[in-house]
Amino acid sequence: MRIVVLGAGFGGLELTTRLSEEFGDDVDVVLIDRAEGFVFGFSKLDVMFGRSLPAGVFHPYRDIEKPGVRFVRAVIRSIDPVAKRVEADDGASYDADILVVALGADLDPSATPGLVEVGHEFYTLPGAFALRDVLAAFPGGDVIVGVTSTPFKCPPAPSETSLLVHDFLVRRELRDASSISLVMPMGAPIPPSPDASKALLAAFEERGIRWVPERTVRALDGVRKVAVLSDGSELPFDLFLGVPEHKVPRVVEESGMTVDGWVPVNPLTLETSFPGVYAVGDVTSVGTPKAGVFAEGQATVVADQIIARIRTGTTPSTYDGHGTCYLEFGDDMVAKVEVTFLSGQTPAGALEGPSSNIAADKIEFGTTRIRRWFGREWVGSEHVPV
Repeated sequence: MRIVVLGAGFGGLELTTRLSEEFGDDVDVVLIDRAEGFVFGFSKLDVMFGRSLPAGVFHPYRDIEKPGVRFVRAVIRSIDPVAKRVEADDGASYDADILVVALGADLDPSATPGLVEVGHEFYTLPGAFALRDVLAAFPGGDVIVGVTSTPFKCPPAPSETSLLVHDFLVRRELRDASSISLVMPMGAPIPPSPDASKALLAAFEERGIRWVPERTVRALDGVRKVAVLSDGSELPFDLFLGVPEHKVPRVVEESGMTVDGWVPVNPLTLETSFPGVYAVGDVTSVGTPKAGVFAEGQATVVADQIIARIRTGTTPSTYDGHGTCYLEFGDDMVAKVEVTFLSGQTPAGALEGPSSNIAADKIEFGTTRIRRWFGREWVGSEHVPV
């Protein structure tokens, strides 16, 4: 059996690891991604604020050595979900018995007027890594952290960034000469968890961070140096850190798999309307936040579904909508939010921390996944064999 997995993020890496553990060389698993390696979303903030070097957070896909798994670096040119056939930019085609789409969401900074010209985005790797030098040279002034559209990946990230900007400016003795505003489309920083939202709002107030809810940033006016918000109001900025517009990858849209911009799936099995074709993570409209931990949980369910197809009599699991998110509060303090999204039910979330112990737990979270997915230990900026 050949299983073709498109995308090597949380979902693709966890799925291929599970299948390798279960079947080894008895199945042919092809993992395709256009990138050279993997970077955790939280590592982008570490690089931005000078806590890590780019090389220290980069995990090359060439390091993957799993029985039954072959990594192919290529750009997907077309997906035929009926035939379960994929065409790549190198001219190769891949026919699958089971196809899994885990290509995430594409980011489009140019969709917001002025963002490319006079602002900065911190959601792509190039954008986040470039901000390391931008922040280091920033002399102080009005800072806006702003979301430009919905949905967007990792809903806590803009709040975390605002708190880390505060810490960064304090360390450089620029905080008194600066302001920080956070513009978000939700009425609370983390709507599924009232406790987490309350803790964040208290942290914003304590640090003098202006909270601007239920609005997005519509455009940046570089001449007047103001951000124009969705309600027509304006905020001045000297430094704008933006969350760019998210959209389904074009190759997925052209495949005919999308409805209202994203791929619908069975909320329990993650199978699409095309038999033998699954989708996990940000590319779906399954109803959970677009975050890696949810893609990982969905990949576990898809792995169980595939195992049950191959090994008759096996009972597969179904998706429970649960995820654990780590939340940076600054000052090396981290909280943990447990959230569950069940179809037809109100999401529920609980907060633990923030504390330094959970900060250590977050490090262990990353270390264990690199060990599982790549078979190597992650020690700072070095990769050493297990």
